[in-house]
Amino acid sequence: MTLDYLVLAQLFIRLLPATGKLRLCIDRTEWNFGRCQVNILLVTVGQGAFHVPLYGELLDNRSGNSNAAQRIALLEGCLALLGRARIGLVVGDREFVGHVWLKWLKDNGLNFVMRLPKYHLLTDAHGHRHAIADLGLVAGEHRRFAQRQVDGVWGQVWVKALAGGEFLFLFGTSGLQQISQRYAKPWTIEQCFQNLKGRGFNLENSHLACHHKLRKLLALVSLAYAFCLAVGYAADRRQPIARKKARVPGHKPKPPRLEHRAPTHPPDDGRSNNSQSVS
Repeated sequence: MTLDYLVLAQLFIRLLPATGKLRLCIDRTEWNFGRCQVNILLVTVGQGAFHVPLYGELLDNRSGNSNAAQRIALLEGCLALLGRARIGLVVGDREFVGHVWLKWLKDNGLNFVMRLPKYHLLTDAHGHRHAIADLGLVAGEHRRFAQRQVDGVWGQVWVKALAGGEFLFLFGTSGLQQISQRYAKPWTIEQCFQNLKGRGFNLENSHLACHHKLRKLLALVSLAYAFCLAVGYAADRRQPIARKKARVPGHKPKPPRLEHRAPTHPPDDGRSNNSQSVS
């Protein structure tokens, strides 16, 4: 049996709002089953917190990072499905860097925000290059730059120092005032991967080693997941669903507190085994 994945993606699009800009998130996940290495490059699409898988590929590169050609091919499929005017933003994490990739996004008029590794250098209009570690930021401080060149591409930069010498280093074309807010919206693709690989869908438990069969399974499980999301959101609109409190990893809830009470006695009705009647 063959599947036309672009036709299948049209079903996902039918679950989305008919109007308004859409947000694309690109990411990669992997796992091993014996000698078989599963490496999935996926794009989700949606508005707000509602995102569904749209289009994905299985990479055959021994669990390595994706390259620019693979990412561009995936986004070209998304452009063909949605049209450029419908895409409001493309978001990616630290793996999705490099001149060819960033230039392709900008040349195709796609607003994007990418988180960059801290070792990438900034180049100003005078050609001076500097590292973000040299900005002198302490944890919690941030700096913004209207125009800086990264990997040979011009865009806006937002840098925030984190604890332990780490940085939130954002580069994009979505506007300097909105760049951090637009990246900070729910990182829904990680939740999508967690749900697909477990939580009842259990894609990671598959013992399939053939990539063609795995891609079909990924598509069908993604379709089931998208329908479940759509039903849940429809039910939530009719009657809000109570949210569970998030559990902090590694935190054990305290056992219920036992109240110590004095022992209770039966009410005194004036009779006692030791009492004597008085005449």
